[in-house]
Amino acid sequence: MTSATYRQTSSANDAGLAKDAQTRLLWRYPPQRIEAEPLRDAVLFVSGKLDLKMGGPGFDLFEPNGNYVKVYTPKKQFGPAEFRRMVYQQKPRMQLDDTFGVFDCPDAGQIAPKRNVSITPLQALNLLNSEFMLQQAGYFAERVTKDARTDPSAQVKRAFLLAFQRPPTEKELAAATKLVKDHGLTALCRAVLNANEFVFVD
Repeated sequence: MTSATYRQTSSANDAGLAKDAQTRLLWRYPPQRIEAEPLRDAVLFVSGKLDLKMGGPGFDLFEPNGNYVKVYTPKKQFGPAEFRRMVYQQKPRMQLDDTFGVFDCPDAGQIAPKRNVSITPLQALNLLNSEFMLQQAGYFAERVTKDARTDPSAQVKRAFLLAFQRPPTEKELAAATKLVKDHGLTALCRAVLNANEFVFVD
């Protein structure tokens, strides 16, 4: 942990990218997408809905049914029961969560000593369009409005602080404020939850 390689920054430079764009030679810390479980937890945390209660029964992301052979129909509506950390999700074998299952969650019916890591269009589409993400973007907007009132500039600054732990740059502030004025705060919150800075660890 004290080696120069381990402690390298993730900052890129033109010379390094020209020689080793995939960072195979470890000249910088390679950006990594966070896994499904911490990603879902982070979305709930930023929206202000994460339930940190420990222990007790888990939650199910599929509609209950009394069929002899259970049918896994994903839930379209989510409430406080589903806002716990993803570690408490009841994980059926061979059936993935409708939103975060595409983020390389292993099949619970198979041995998975190491999780695959992929980046696919379906992941981006799920983060942008799933019912869960649309709902959480709305809650995120409500939280920002409660904290920053109705001033678009203040709303942008608060949203960036909650999601990225930093203030926006002048360019980001101008573009994001225009987005809020033209399309509403929920649109900005939805975009922020889909930003690389939110989904990747540098």
